[in-house]
Amino acid sequence: MNMTHYMELLAVNQPWNLIIYMLIPVALAEALVATEFFVVFHRLESGVLRTINKWIGIVLGFYFLGIFLQMSIGVVPGIQWRGAADVIAVFSYLAGVIPLFSIALLEMGVLGKGQSDSERMKLHFILLTVFLVVAHVAMVFGMLDPTLLGWNSGAGHMKH
Repeated sequence: MNMTHYMELLAVNQPWNLIIYMLIPVALAEALVATEFFVVFHRLESGVLRTINKWIGIVLGFYFLGIFLQMSIGVVPGIQWRGAADVIAVFSYLAGVIPLFSIALLEMGVLGKGQSDSERMKLHFILLTVFLVVAHVAMVFGMLDPTLLGWNSGAGHMKH
């Protein structure tokens, strides 16, 4: 079966790529979502859960910035694209850096200066939602056989 570079990246160098590019960021994102529910529902501006939420946001934002830089410099320039599904999957995955790093900057007080706690909480929630959307777009298109969106796996391309 043919696969996108997104899936190939996760499949090679087992289990390390899966841990680095999927397990760690997804586990942190899920922890951020879980704590976000309580922070938003209870409008927590302080306390243990809010502190945990804050630090997960900072760690995840910087972790994903590292992934973004490593892939942008070391992986993407050498890709021989396998059609639209491949492009959508890879760039949707990389686009996750925008909301995640923005959350880190928001938590560190670089973004959202002059906004009320309620406004920052709303922005945090919106950024997290944007990340979830682009991450799911990346996963869906990444799991597609790239030939379904027109890529020709003919001569000169390796089949998996």
